[in-house]
Amino acid sequence: MFLIFAVCSIPNSTQKKNTLAIIGADINEAKRILVKGDLVAIPTETVYGLAGNGLNQSSLQEIFKVKNRPTFNPLILHVGKMDQVTELVQDIPSPLLRLMEHFWPGPLTVLLRKSDRVPDLVTAGSDRVAIRMPNHPLSLQLLRSLDFPLAAPSANPFTYISPTLPEHVDKMLGDQIGYILDGGACSAGLESTIVGMEQGKVKIFRYGALSVEEIQSIINGAILLPKETDSIQGPGQLKLHYAPHTPTLLFERDTLSIEDFENKHIGIINFAEAYPGRTQWEQRILSRSGNLKEAAAQLYQIMHEMDQMDLDLILIERLPDTELGKTMNDRLERASSK
Repeated sequence: MFLIFAVCSIPNSTQKKNTLAIIGADINEAKRILVKGDLVAIPTETVYGLAGNGLNQSSLQEIFKVKNRPTFNPLILHVGKMDQVTELVQDIPSPLLRLMEHFWPGPLTVLLRKSDRVPDLVTAGSDRVAIRMPNHPLSLQLLRSLDFPLAAPSANPFTYISPTLPEHVDKMLGDQIGYILDGGACSAGLESTIVGMEQGKVKIFRYGALSVEEIQSIINGAILLPKETDSIQGPGQLKLHYAPHTPTLLFERDTLSIEDFENKHIGIINFAEAYPGRTQWEQRILSRSGNLKEAAAQLYQIMHEMDQMDLDLILIERLPDTELGKTMNDRLERASSK
């Protein structure tokens, strides 16, 4: 049984002006552009995606071009109905089907053996394709009106911070795409969790907006976790990713040596409380109540904000390494790897 939850507030306005791209909530216009073979940005509960026809070679090539994304980095196909999946894959192992039935629509991406219908460009030559059904009412309505799936990686330049607002997309890619479907702020704020099968067990290939604990609650038995030695099976597995242009450092609050930054213009992103005695720093708090879901929803938006402040350095506090804290730490380790 699949349940749909409206997780983002949809703006009343049909179009925003003074932008590079048209920002509006017209599903028919988005469909028209996609059917023509061009790209649009679409909202999901995770982040905004740069969407094109997932079965059309020229649309796929344009996605890679606009994002400046290497073709060895595979894409995720987005569907609106379960019967679309059966046309794209050879089979669905029962543990993965159980996860799909429980979490779709939602922030779960599943790696499955692809059918001949899926272009090799989508999978970077792999025999497995990544598929998900996003939980956003606008995008679900759009997907269900199309007779093809949408390839939709995050709507940002390759390795940069993912967008969680239409304005983020417009600033980064608005001069290269014609339309941004405005679904408001993304409620989850982190990319989907990617799962597949390995050695007969469910494996998480990328931490995401579904925690390990949530997946474990559905699966009986051990779950395999990501390893640094894993080959690239889906997006977000490169060492450098999700990174601001401003140099970024992930820190442990108890071990931060503030003397190293006395003469620097610093921005600091804290989990639940401001760093004491640093009133001259630009400080932001992810969740004053210490709620990891609230922190996740705020993280990328605050990173975007700080990256526009002409700072010397962004310091980001390591989160508790549990539930969504594990996902955020994974993203921040990649963002600070340079």
